[in-house]
Amino acid sequence: MITIVDCGSQLTQNIARRVRELGTYSEIVTHKTPASEIAARKPDGIIISGGQFSVYDDKAPIYNKAVLELGIPVLGICYGQQSIAHLLGGKVESTKDREYGRTKIEIKSGSKLFDGIDKSELIVWMSHGDIVKALPCGFTEAAISENGHIASMSKDNIYAVQFHPEVDHTEYGRKILQNFVDGVCHADKDWNNKDFLERTGSEIREKAGNDIVIGGVSGGVDSSVGSVWLSQLLGDQYHAFFVNNGLLRKNEDTEVMQYLDPLIKNLHYVDASGEFLDKLKGVTDPDQKRKIIGNTFIEVFEREAKGIGAKYLFQGTLYPDVIESVPIYGCSSKIKRHHNVGGLPDRMNLKLIEPWRYLFKDEVRKIGEAIGVSHEIVWRHPFPGPGLAVRIIGDITPEKLALLREADDIYITELKKTGQYEKIAQAFAVMLPSKTVGVMGDEGTYQTVIGLRAVTTNDFMTSDCYPFDTGFLTGVSGKIIGKIKGVNRVVYDVTQKPPGTIEWE
Repeated sequence: MITIVDCGSQLTQNIARRVRELGTYSEIVTHKTPASEIAARKPDGIIISGGQFSVYDDKAPIYNKAVLELGIPVLGICYGQQSIAHLLGGKVESTKDREYGRTKIEIKSGSKLFDGIDKSELIVWMSHGDIVKALPCGFTEAAISENGHIASMSKDNIYAVQFHPEVDHTEYGRKILQNFVDGVCHADKDWNNKDFLERTGSEIREKAGNDIVIGGVSGGVDSSVGSVWLSQLLGDQYHAFFVNNGLLRKNEDTEVMQYLDPLIKNLHYVDASGEFLDKLKGVTDPDQKRKIIGNTFIEVFEREAKGIGAKYLFQGTLYPDVIESVPIYGCSSKIKRHHNVGGLPDRMNLKLIEPWRYLFKDEVRKIGEAIGVSHEIVWRHPFPGPGLAVRIIGDITPEKLALLREADDIYITELKKTGQYEKIAQAFAVMLPSKTVGVMGDEGTYQTVIGLRAVTTNDFMTSDCYPFDTGFLTGVSGKIIGKIKGVNRVVYDVTQKPPGTIEWE
């Protein structure tokens, strides 16, 4: 077992899931957990997470130095490296050469973290403004970044890296974690999806008892897999509701019902589009949009639940939704409000059931495949609960929704035609709030701008833009502008996460 000491990183649960992928159980504790309590858990290894703070901040999540003196192997990641250096007498300071996103490092020594890696230079993912300027006594520099900063250090059973091996875009990141978990810690293999489903299923049965559970199913991977599983698990006790909020993609309601009707015993359709759109009139703030949508969903679900006497509500909430919306272990930052987390009302009549709350989308996909959900559903691109409301920058109108539906449909259709859809983790069109000058048929135009987004990622905590060839982009642009009256410009978003998020709002 590996114990992860959380210091407020957005990626703490990502570390946990990477350890799970290696077949080893992991648990997360706060930075305030006493060293004696950690030792009592008898972990094979300890990982110190990253975090948003500087070690010199008043609110810095500084764990007890005794954690490093237990004789248990330790791996510090990002802030974890800085905190180890700080506690053991090294020097940490702010730097002008801050490193975010893709960064090159050079391996300098024979640290066990880099065993089996046949390259001296790696591309890793960084996100930091502080650096270890001077090593603690006895530590050796294991790797250095292209800016000359210490990228990894080690001494005896303590290892640290300034980058994030737990994200997809760090080259050999999984190998580095495996070298620690297996090679250094020799951790037991005691985790798999079957065990998770059995344990979580038992917890849900015990929690629900004989009461009815309802669930919101959007057609997305998380809610669809969850609804199919709960239908298998609870039978007549589970009722799934597809709520049309008026913010769906083209033909979404018809397609989703056709996909899921054979798989979910009690599947209901509710058209609440007028209700949602009325409440969103004139609203431009993205956080307010999400709050209105989250509250309205709950109003609809509670209304439907009352009719059948339900007491519990299933949501397909994932860990990235949670960590971006609210602090989990007390010191992470809120990035944005997800309609199904930070957007929920303070008081609800329904109690929540969220089996995926600490999982990631690719883990849910594996579960979906294991329980017989079709490939088409399991590998659909994610679609946010607030739908097109957060893909229209500014206020929501029926005219804008109709335009964006067409643009998005053209884009996704072309991705599927060219065989690129399944190579991409998520792709969509957004409507910008500005208009630009153009020329069509020798006449000047002043029309809407459509932005296209396509990213590669597994965990959705970090992402990179998909490298389209120019011919594809110009072809899609031409189709969108040619077929949709009111659009005269198309742009492609190449922003990584971080610093951006995948959705625009």
